Amino acid sequence: MQHHVPSTPVTGSGGVPSPAASQDAGGREAGDRGVPARESAGGAVTRRPGPAATLRSPAALNLALLLLAAALWLWALPRIDFRSIEEFGLLDRFPLGFYVALAVLTFGFVLTLRRAGTAPLWPATYCAAMLVALKAPPAILYDTVRYAWASKHDAIISRLLAEGTVHPGRELSGGMSAYDQWPGFFSLDAALVRAFGVDGAASFINWAPVALGLLTAPVLILVYRTFSDDWRLVWTGVWIFQLANWVGQDYLSPQGFSYLLHLTVLAVVVRHFVLPGSAGALRDRSALDPAAAAVPPPTTTRQRAVAVLFLVPVVATINASHQLTPVMLCATLFVLCLTRRYRNLGLLATTGLIMLVWNLTMGRALFLDTLGTLREKAGDLLGNSRPGFAGDPTGPGPELVGSANVLMVLALGGLAAAAVLLRRKLARSALPLVLAAAAPLPMFALNDYGGEMIFRVYLFGLPGAAFFAAAALVPAAGAASRAAKVARRTAVVTLPVTLVAMLAGFLPSYYGKEGMHYAPPGETALTRRAIDRAPEGALVLAATGAFADSYYRYDRYERWFFTEQEVDENLRMLKDPAGYLAGGIPAGKPAYVILTPTQSEAVIGEGYLPEGGFDTLRRALKRSPLFAVVEESPHGLVLRYRPTTGG
Repeated sequence: MQHHVPSTPVTGSGGVPSPAASQDAGGREAGDRGVPARESAGGAVTRRPGPAATLRSPAALNLALLLLAAALWLWALPRIDFRSIEEFGLLDRFPLGFYVALAVLTFGFVLTLRRAGTAPLWPATYCAAMLVALKAPPAILYDTVRYAWASKHDAIISRLLAEGTVHPGRELSGGMSAYDQWPGFFSLDAALVRAFGVDGAASFINWAPVALGLLTAPVLILVYRTFSDDWRLVWTGVWIFQLANWVGQDYLSPQGFSYLLHLTVLAVVVRHFVLPGSAGALRDRSALDPAAAAVPPPTTTRQRAVAVLFLVPVVATINASHQLTPVMLCATLFVLCLTRRYRNLGLLATTGLIMLVWNLTMGRALFLDTLGTLREKAGDLLGNSRPGFAGDPTGPGPELVGSANVLMVLALGGLAAAAVLLRRKLARSALPLVLAAAAPLPMFALNDYGGEMIFRVYLFGLPGAAFFAAAALVPAAGAASRAAKVARRTAVVTLPVTLVAMLAGFLPSYYGKEGMHYAPPGETALTRRAIDRAPEGALVLAATGAFADSYYRYDRYERWFFTEQEVDENLRMLKDPAGYLAGGIPAGKPAYVILTPTQSEAVIGEGYLPEGGFDTLRRALKRSPLFAVVEESPHGLVLRYRPTTGG
């Protein structure tokens, strides 16, 4: 695709001239003035920068800030006191140097935008550095798997490795049968475990957020470059996407993997599925925003058919890996068909057919069960958009996390909406991104997805929202209107301030509940001992499943996470915890209760129990004659159910 080169002087972020516009009348680069010249053999005059000029160059400053941030981060890393996490997660455990390193990276990134068009390697390096700085500490420091659901997936991969096959028709408690019905992601991980020659997925599982982030960035760049020629806008969109991606779905999960594939399909579609004769004025520079790219060249019917064949394995992999992502993909392709530019009904029909075939074969049981829930969930917009399915989080840390989440959504949505309204030419040419951001919204009318629909809608709308949020902060280069000049001047302040504010929102959203995400080795060892001690087929009870190794050997035991229900029912349970649990244990079935510090954090953070409720539960069970203490330590309490005091 051929891009237009503006004839007006190109300015950097905040109106700072770029090298292309910083030449004097004689054609000399501003940075070379005063540098001695020498004549070459052919008579041409070449200039060799002196040491002082080299040190003052933008590249030297970019490198210096990057090295400073790296030094501060490396100094802070071993000083992160993750073993004594309290109510604010890691927020008050990060040393000051850690926060300063992130601030330096932000400042350095903003500076790189001045030459983003001629030196894109620098903003790319800063984006990668910020991703590592934000998400690598747990991978480097933690001695156990971070995040309870990651340990759950480790258990699934371990079982697949041990048995070598899946059992889609086998009934497992706790909805675990679904993982045999959508095994694509876990099969891939099992293959990686064998390829790397490691003991299990736990050896690399904490690196998944970094790996998925690094893989997602180039796909986002392909999408954003389809709609913008301005590298400053593209890199700022990627930066904002990283800061706004706090929902925690980038761990080693089917959602994180299938989300990457979803973006890959979107990138191929917007770049290679343009219908002939559909662009109209969107290839005329006079009709475009100065930052907008012309519509990609159209493709023939044959080319699009070949592209569909290329995408079929990708779409099939998405369907084999996750339940919700294929629905989101169909919704995105459908809204793109609302524009004549991307009206590709064949691709939509193929994607829908693959999803339907999978749901009626491998995933039939869960699919039919989900259809059954639509009668009570469909149309309940308020209920389906409620986060979680319990009460409100209690305690200063979880409350801070909730507030940060809301502010991040409002900030991102406000910036994106402002750009759509104020930069209408850009919104017109990038209409597919507007539609892709809005495509997940109808999901609120269908289901609550276990209290997570609001987070999934946000996640799938994030790429388009991040692009337009960046457009609100990075003014168009070359525009000569008074408003454009004012926007460029104010961007000098608004861009770095907004990025710092978004960074301040990301940290509590991502690390504010770390007390329920990190479990020390002693706690995981206690959990495994308790489950190994129980006879096969026993019932394992815990306050919540949000603790490490809660699904260890999940195919051999039944689980009951007894606080994962409505708050009113939990309040009734707290009046007589022992009697309540005893009433739910089938006669003659061995049962064990596991209560750990991580569960204590989780039931507060998720709002299952009121503050102090977990301690009340623990004391009541410990003194009840219906339960005998099997093991007790700072890492947790294990009890055995005994129907009679003589047992």
